Amino acid sequence: MGGGGIVDTKGGARAHLYEYRITPYFVFACVVGSLGGSLFGYDLGVSGGVTSMDDFLKEFFPGIYHRKQQHLKETDYCKYDNQILTLFTSSLYFAALVSTFGASYVTRNKGRRASIICGSISFFAGAILNASAQNIAMLIIGRILLGVGIGFGNQAVPLYLSEMAPAKIRGAVNQLFQLTTCLGILIANFVNYGVERIHPWGWRLSLGLAAAPATLMFVGGLFLPETPNSLVEQGRLEEGRRVLEKVRGTSKVEAEFQDLIDASNASKAIKHPFRNLLSRKNRPQLVLGALGIPAFQQLTGNNSILFYAPVIFQSLGFGSRASLYSSAITSAALVVATLISMAYVDKFGRRAFFLEAGCELIFCFVAVAITLALKFGEGKTIPKGTSIFLVIVICIFVLAYGRSWGPLGWLVPSELFPLETRSAGQSVVVCVNMIFTALIAQCFLLALCHLKYGIFLLFAGLIFIMTCFIFFLLPETKQVPIEEIHLLWQNHWFWKRYC
Repeated sequence: MGGGGIVDTKGGARAHLYEYRITPYFVFACVVGSLGGSLFGYDLGVSGGVTSMDDFLKEFFPGIYHRKQQHLKETDYCKYDNQILTLFTSSLYFAALVSTFGASYVTRNKGRRASIICGSISFFAGAILNASAQNIAMLIIGRILLGVGIGFGNQAVPLYLSEMAPAKIRGAVNQLFQLTTCLGILIANFVNYGVERIHPWGWRLSLGLAAAPATLMFVGGLFLPETPNSLVEQGRLEEGRRVLEKVRGTSKVEAEFQDLIDASNASKAIKHPFRNLLSRKNRPQLVLGALGIPAFQQLTGNNSILFYAPVIFQSLGFGSRASLYSSAITSAALVVATLISMAYVDKFGRRAFFLEAGCELIFCFVAVAITLALKFGEGKTIPKGTSIFLVIVICIFVLAYGRSWGPLGWLVPSELFPLETRSAGQSVVVCVNMIFTALIAQCFLLALCHLKYGIFLLFAGLIFIMTCFIFFLLPETKQVPIEEIHLLWQNHWFWKRYC
């Protein structure tokens, strides 16, 4: 917990004196806090399914619906290429990247809990508006409100979990965010599968059920404790100590509490956290945590598959319900992968998961590209055996992503920033993440149409670059208290020149 690279070496050396035990209060705080991931996950899962439903297309995108019926008249890669349709998906992420800067102010000055509650309210309103939409404008406005909710939630939840967690289990606790995201995706796929037969308003039910996780997050947020870090930062020292003792399950928290005070004092000296993030001493956090990792997380291509999994499977020759079912299988693989990562990330470390999974991801994309180059195109129906092979390879890809770039793309940045720039840094993380999420959402179907199987080779090349980026620039952070992260830069072959 506490202040990362902003405390002195003496302060950081107190970390070995920290004591903790897992308490029901701590478990409650982390489970409820992590519900923010379910908002992001449900939307990721539901969007692609809804945009492949005939009733939805007939009402809002009749041109795409008619094109979809003319299967043999054009290359299958291009059936869903429509910029207004992709704007339906990507508008949410453009809204999220803008709103995260407002969330930064709320998170820093009012607390992490306040941002979580604000996010749930906005997401609820967006879900209701989408479910009742009568035209494309209502759809887009609803998506913007959903985006504001995700901007607040994704800004606050990873910070909340990292600050509440003891260092030795911080990796597993922080990945509760990814777990709830994956569960949201999985549930959304089953919802899509169930409502697809409900004509003509099944898609409305699918979009409207997004209000359920928002309601859970709001009600739970009312009972959440604020993090000790935030309370100390707001000057509420006695309350901060009480919460720290309660979440640690012991009154012997003097060393950790003193580190929080030191971190807070250093934080208060910084009047412009975003400007401070650009300073030379924060160069490692800026390059790795704020820019590199969140951008590369989206450039793996995984969210493209999650956004449009039903669309992709339909384009590959699966039937409408078969495509939704196949998407549910890949979502289940994502949940399994996250559980694997939670169990072992604090044992084997972040770098090992990044590097090993990177090799798998490259292999999977190359295999998909070769298969499509040989077996697919111009209205052909691909053989059943080839279809099964593609689903298996995509599942292997999702298993690799789900234990590496998926959870670690949120975990590692939340570990790197000192308290003085933590809220600002996390806002940049979310902003960069959402910029690339939105761009890929907006461009993927267009690129799939024009590049065809080459899009998967492009992603394979990007994954090679990001794997090298991790190998050379990211030090291992497993079980390192946030108060001592700054020591890693001092001993790193490249970053030590900035310390």
